[in-house]
Amino acid sequence: MLTVDSVSVSLGGERVLDAVSLSVAAGEVVAVFGPSGSGKSTLLRAVAGLVDVDSGRVLVDGVDVTAVPTHRRSVGMVFQDEQLFPHRDVAGNVSFGLEMAGVERGERDSRVSEVLSAVGLDGFGGRDVSTLSGGEAKRVALARSLAPRPTVLLADEPLTGLDADLHDRLAVEVRSVLRASGTTTLWVTHDRAEAELVADRSVSLLDLGARA
Repeated sequence: MLTVDSVSVSLGGERVLDAVSLSVAAGEVVAVFGPSGSGKSTLLRAVAGLVDVDSGRVLVDGVDVTAVPTHRRSVGMVFQDEQLFPHRDVAGNVSFGLEMAGVERGERDSRVSEVLSAVGLDGFGGRDVSTLSGGEAKRVALARSLAPRPTVLLADEPLTGLDADLHDRLAVEVRSVLRASGTTTLWVTHDRAEAELVADRSVSLLDLGARA
């Protein structure tokens, strides 16, 4: 479903990724772990089309999307700092991608309710995002990314900043949500234990061709 084929990326004249290759099967959750500064976020941004690649290809569902704009790649992204819209309530945040895709109101509302239920936030649609706990905000960010049914979900250390107990509990919950939805996911983290909790398979970025 996702193929990263010998992708190299340079930033500021420095090679960050060097011929990185990785495949993620349909419905599989693969975690890439590595130390801070090893290029994990750069890998996700290259897949999403947010940074240019020097060489190599990115394929989504067998289609070469290396030169395709981000909004046409059918990828969703969960950021480590959630990046929720403060002027929208929970439902408004979750519906954003559906609105951008032109989904009609009734279908949009139904999908928002569905994904909020999937992440354990039934009844939260009208909540102001500023009132959410850290764990709730991360669930909303996940729901927003899942709502448009992306072909591939990209998760950039989305559990950062939680205390240990909540972190581990949410990791298990997120694993269940991703399995239930059958979402093909590339998850990056500096925490190898987190990678093993969430993913079907985990791999070190340094083994793939990062320049630490």
